[in-house]
Amino acid sequence: MENKIELKEIAKVFSKIGFIGFGGPAAHIAMMRDEVVVKRKWMSEQYFLDLLGATNLIPGPNSTEMAIHIGFDKGGWRGLVTAGMCFILPAVFLTSILAYLYIRYGQLPELQPFIYGIKPAIIAIILAAIYPLAKQSVKSLNLGLIGITVLLAAVIGVNEIYLMLGAGLLAFGLHTIQNRQNDTLQSIVPFAFFLQIIQTTFWTATNAQLFWTFLKIGSILYGSGYVLFAFIDTELVTKGLLTRQQLMDAIAVGQFTPGPVFSSVTFIGFQINGLSGAFISTIAIFLPSFVFVAMLNLLMKKLRNSKGFSAFLDAVNVASVAVMMVVCLEMGKEIITDWRTLLIAFSSIAITFGYRKINSAFVVLGSSLFGYLLFQI
Repeated sequence: MENKIELKEIAKVFSKIGFIGFGGPAAHIAMMRDEVVVKRKWMSEQYFLDLLGATNLIPGPNSTEMAIHIGFDKGGWRGLVTAGMCFILPAVFLTSILAYLYIRYGQLPELQPFIYGIKPAIIAIILAAIYPLAKQSVKSLNLGLIGITVLLAAVIGVNEIYLMLGAGLLAFGLHTIQNRQNDTLQSIVPFAFFLQIIQTTFWTATNAQLFWTFLKIGSILYGSGYVLFAFIDTELVTKGLLTRQQLMDAIAVGQFTPGPVFSSVTFIGFQINGLSGAFISTIAIFLPSFVFVAMLNLLMKKLRNSKGFSAFLDAVNVASVAVMMVVCLEMGKEIITDWRTLLIAFSSIAITFGYRKINSAFVVLGSSLFGYLLFQI
């Protein structure tokens, strides 16, 4: 775990994922696992799970924070910055181009034929990651029961952060009862990260106000990109700084560009205050993630040595995998709507499970081409 990796290798891995990472956080995390655990063996399956569990307990975009975690672990402070920037910048670059075209021509270019085949393939990539993660995370009967409970609760719509915390607290309580010992106070340190509250900001279309608005959102936001858009609707649309149509188009941009969906904020900042607005908004929304990860990563190994926190984190890991399963199920219901998408999904699953060493980039690109051809039928 202590071996460091050259920055150029870290940059290579996360730049690639940044450019081909369609499908949202679950897909990004699956690709990261494929690159850093399976192919390069930079870390063990268990440590990757620990980072995933910890990531789910802090505000901000999960996949971006996983990239930052891995970069910090493998390259120190420079690795933290390199991994985060390389993962974020491809999406920001592509989003900026789309934002410029949108302002110039009043609409987004037609990219649907190229995305048509990618989305079903993402299902296969996520499933290929869930299977080994599930085997690694379910270490006991208690953890298996917790995982099933979280899975069922997630299906009926219980908030994911409540599920993570609930699973962790339940396991911590069982550990305390079974061992009847006082674990150290470091077992509750993670809860300090839930107290990130930013003061109410001013509401004018200046870069300063954009910065404080998105810094606040990035500091307190849990959940998916759709939660982000709900925040933006409240903070900007209702204040008259952004139209509802612009918000809907920002959602579309987030869906058909690779990388973190938070890059939609770049598009929104561009609409409100041009290039400088895009730049400021992008920095503000991602900055808290770098800070939270740096703080948490310094504590991770010490916290693992606490038996109480280890029980807590093991349960959070199981809950994380269960939530990924439900995300995959929901994506499948939305994406697989006809025989074409069904064919692409089954083909991708057969390839990813039949040829486990195949690079996920080839699955994504091949499915994109296959989807484009089928889309013309």
